[in-house]
Amino acid sequence: YFLPGKCGSCGPGYASPLDAMKGPREEIIYIPCIYRNTGKKIPDFLATVDVDPKSPSYSQVIHRLPMPNVGDELHHSGWNVCSSCHGDPGKSRDFLILPALISSRIYIVDVRTEPRAPRLFKVVNPEDVFWKCGLGYPHTAHCLGSGEIMISTLGDPAGNGKGGFILLDAKTFEVKGTWEKGDKVPPMGYDFWYQPRHNVLISTEWGIPKILGYGFDPNDLNKGRYGRRLNVWDWSSHRYLQAIDVGEDSAPLEIRFLHDPDASQGFVGCTISSAIHRFYKTQDGAWAAQKVIQVPSKKVQGWILPEMPAFITDILISLDDRFLYFSNWLHGDVRQYDISDPQNPRLVGQVFVGGSISKGGPVRVCEDEELRSQPEPFVIQ
Repeated sequence: YFLPGKCGSCGPGYASPLDAMKGPREEIIYIPCIYRNTGKKIPDFLATVDVDPKSPSYSQVIHRLPMPNVGDELHHSGWNVCSSCHGDPGKSRDFLILPALISSRIYIVDVRTEPRAPRLFKVVNPEDVFWKCGLGYPHTAHCLGSGEIMISTLGDPAGNGKGGFILLDAKTFEVKGTWEKGDKVPPMGYDFWYQPRHNVLISTEWGIPKILGYGFDPNDLNKGRYGRRLNVWDWSSHRYLQAIDVGEDSAPLEIRFLHDPDASQGFVGCTISSAIHRFYKTQDGAWAAQKVIQVPSKKVQGWILPEMPAFITDILISLDDRFLYFSNWLHGDVRQYDISDPQNPRLVGQVFVGGSISKGGPVRVCEDEELRSQPEPFVIQ
């Protein structure tokens, strides 16, 4: 986040991703911190971290904003407006949108009044989401050029799988209803990304909320409880068009188009299968996917299964579309791939920052296709 007055005068954000690369670096960042399932019955909070190297509080948490409820499970966050409204000087990036995955609340946080000490502005209660949308378990929030906020969901109010989208008014933060039209919807939901120049939105699938809420259980595999599809939507008509199967129990999560607004391809990370798929537009106008990266599992002792998958979670693409980054939640590494040739990504960087296979821990790696030894523990000084 840039402090006020440093983002230009045309409107929020930048005219293009390449323009954003030329802008000043962030001075503070906001991080959702979750207590659910830790044994501590206290609220999740939003941490403000100073990332200005010139600041005396560099790399420190300088503020904590606790939520008013326990058990929310904050997850991803988004803005009230962003670069999609760059041409409108009447709009500004003032509020952070914090969907709560388990409680189905949506918190609106004021970051304009005091960026270093955000304050809670409004709470969208779950009954508003349930009754107006027939949806629950919100995840990804994106701001639209229309002046609305669009939030993907994992299921219906009862915890069954259902892929849909909530629309909020970006000024009042009232629930307006659903984005999707028609009776046909995917059986699950999670993340989404859209590319208006190709009239497409593609969403992903994690799993059934009332199963996921209790944590990962290997006994839930091979029972249709985890996602396997990329779901293609018509951007202008809001209708569900096509499903792309990327494998049983693959659980495709984070999806990213290339930043080039004319690009007709991108990448998606599949958590349980620990694979990255490239999705792309075919010559006949449909969409398809191909696996381009496979992170091998490690044979282990001292874990719940004899083989430990990487469990790819978050992914992102550099603003110049040169590099793909993703994190392996269980193995504990963050990887950098050169995607100059999108069909053949090349590993060029890797750092271990935690995970379950560090030396001295309860898990012993017996066979590893990639590493000669278990990584050293990550210690923060």
